[in-house]
Parts: sequence; C-alpha cells; structure tokens
Amino acid sequence: MSQDALLEWEGREYDHNPKSADWYWALGIISVAGTVAAVLFGNYLLAALIVTAAAALALHAAKVPPVHRFRLVDRGIVIGDELHPFERMVSFSVLEDVAGEFPPMISIKNESWLSPHLIIPLEGVDADAVYSYFLQRVDEGEHTHTFVDLVAAWLGF
Repeated sequence: MSQDALLEWEGREYDHNPKSADWYWALGIISVAGTVAAVLFGNYLLAALIVTAAAALALHAAKVPPVHRFRLVDRGIVIGDELHPFERMVSFSVLEDVAGEFPPMISIKNESWLSPHLIIPLEGVDADAVYSYFLQRVDEGEHTHTFVDLVAAWLGF
C-alpha cells in the first residue's frame, strides 16, 4: 500500500480524561449493588453481565488511547495501515466546535458493518483542505451525535 499521501497528520481517537478514585468507587458500588440485586432475583446471567461490563468499563477508563497516523490518499483515507476507500463511504460532515475549545473532526459514515461510523480528529492539518477534497468525492450529510456518543460523554469518555 505505497500510495503518496496528499495530506498526513496524527491524532488520538478520543481525548483521554483521567478518572478520579471516586469515579472508580462509584462504578464499583453501582456494579456491586446491581450484581447483588440480580442474584437476589435469581438472574445469574445478568449478574455475570454486570460484573463483566463493569470490569470492561474500568479497563477502558484507565487506557490512554494510542496515537493514530492518518493519510489522505487518492483512493480514500488510510488510518494506520487500513485503507477506507471513498467508494464505501456514504456521507461525511466536518464537525467544528463553535467555542473553539476542541479541534475540528470529520465524521464519516460508510458501508462497513464493523466500523460504520468513523470520527477522525483534524488537529495539525488544514481542515478546509480535507473538507474540499472530501466534497469532491463523497456526499456531504448532516451527522448528529448518536445515543452512544451522548452516554460516553456523560460517563466522561
């Protein structure tokens, strides 16, 4: 995959917000209460699910996201070593923070069932150039935050 990059930049998938000890205590208390309630009602599968979900949430909260390398090439956008071709993209939208606190991001909806929605930070690159290049190749659409995005923001992710 030796394609010449038109634009190239690096960024993190999301901003890491370190969690306090109180956050982990609250997660533990809520998960223990939910597990005890599930066991009292005889729903052992739900109890196992709550414990597994709490452990996964705690591990994800502690993890610092890796830095990804993004390259805009003739055929699409390359994230790391994986090409996401323009032909599989349904629509895109550039999301900008009105207050200017956060860098702009490009939201891409594609046909892939494994990653149907990509959000790529545009920090360290000319966002207008990326927008112009995408506008020539992919339909622009209005992208709103999903329920999962809102829950993740509420949890501090």
